[in-house]
Amino acid sequence: MSREKVFVPLNIAVLTVSDTRNRDTDTSGQALQELAESAGHKVLDRALVKDDIYQIRALVSNWIAGDDIQVVLITGGTGFAGRDSTVEAVTPLFDKTVVGFGELFRQVSYREIGSSTIQSRATAGLANRTLMFCLPGSTGACKTAWTIIQEQLDSRHGPCNFVGQL
Repeated sequence: MSREKVFVPLNIAVLTVSDTRNRDTDTSGQALQELAESAGHKVLDRALVKDDIYQIRALVSNWIAGDDIQVVLITGGTGFAGRDSTVEAVTPLFDKTVVGFGELFRQVSYREIGSSTIQSRATAGLANRTLMFCLPGSTGACKTAWTIIQEQLDSRHGPCNFVGQL
């Protein structure tokens, strides 16, 4: 007897890290919310914080400590500017790093922006059964990243996906 795989909607939180954006100008966070919802997932929370290690870590720690959020999408703070601190804020929380995400993101991004992609510190990891993705702050980069992330958040995708780990 063949079993058809069914889609499992996930609970997602979207965090924008920026010293300059507000809710009205947060096109990257808005794009991630719309992409996640159009894929059938539920965005339970969306926030915007300054590019500060401790503000980022506090909010993300709260999300991963609870039982509601299964995936955290973070946009911004992944470059090399002096205040870019998302990676430093989040990676100490990882139980496991998803090394392949950053590698694949830069490979796909190379086709769009060339060698400038080497400055991307996009990364992902699993913490307390919560999957986290750290993405660049540009809306285009978020859309590019979603082309990779979407399949891994789809329980029907094979040969493997992250849904069973969450």
